[in-house]
Amino acid sequence: MAGKTALVTGATGLLGRQVMRAFERNDWTVKGTGFSRADGSIVLKVDLGKPSELEACLDNVKPQVVVHCAANRFPDKCDKDPEAARALNIEATRSLAALCAARDILLIYISTDYVFPGKPGDAPYAANATPQPTNLYGQTKLDGERAALEEFKNAGKQGLGVVLRVPVLYGDAEMPSESAVNTLMDSVWKAQEPGTKIQMDHWALRYPTNTEDVGRVCHDVSVKYLGASDRTLLPQTLQFSSEDKFTKYEICKLFGEIMGLSIAAIEPNTEGNDPNAAVQRPYDCHLSTQELKDLGIDVSTQDFTGWWRWQVRAFRK
Repeated sequence: MAGKTALVTGATGLLGRQVMRAFERNDWTVKGTGFSRADGSIVLKVDLGKPSELEACLDNVKPQVVVHCAANRFPDKCDKDPEAARALNIEATRSLAALCAARDILLIYISTDYVFPGKPGDAPYAANATPQPTNLYGQTKLDGERAALEEFKNAGKQGLGVVLRVPVLYGDAEMPSESAVNTLMDSVWKAQEPGTKIQMDHWALRYPTNTEDVGRVCHDVSVKYLGASDRTLLPQTLQFSSEDKFTKYEICKLFGEIMGLSIAAIEPNTEGNDPNAAVQRPYDCHLSTQELKDLGIDVSTQDFTGWWRWQVRAFRK
């Protein structure tokens, strides 16, 4: 696809950076939006809460595709500031979708496996399974999905708005706190300090998925949908996930083995959700990738253990 332009929101984040790279690798012109870390040339400073700034950005960049990665994506932070979570995850998404629909721009809205309840025995979830979030983060992302698809429907542009749900992500992080997976490497290092005791969840199942793979899928979906003769026949909700399955404790154990470090100070906690905790986490939200497979899109992922062996060796040099 020669001469195509993509715009990525949240371009300075863990996922946004890799989505930009995926389009660049395929010879697209790529711009991003950011706020605190925007450089003003490749990553434009845009307050997503201000529709006028969004509109100016779209009219300046003139993208064929917008990949909306920007989100308030940490469940605990969403609970601490529900208004900010709703503003970014729902209202900014609605504004962006309306502006994209009016300009015939394909919008890929990145959503989460946390839209599902994750009850034991339910997974894997089909894309059309009934969502039932267990926490505010999942609810705001689900409301964002609905807002995005609604705006395209209202504009008579169904098929130009696409939801892509993904699970917990890991990858090349600028700081471990960017990813709930990368940060577990910090826990393993912390466990080396004398007298440390760390409780680590050994109940909920996670399917850590590499941001590079998500970037590739975003690109492939864009090419597929832009090239379709009738987009209304294509699914509006897609899901992508690794098949690698771990609890957080198992990830720590794996990191310990890779690094040659003891995790004796990390204690597995198999109790599940504390009924009194503000954020209730699902047990197993594994996503089916059937819709992507049916579209002929490659759903293979990097091997979790292999990627981390490579990554840690790079750290050790």
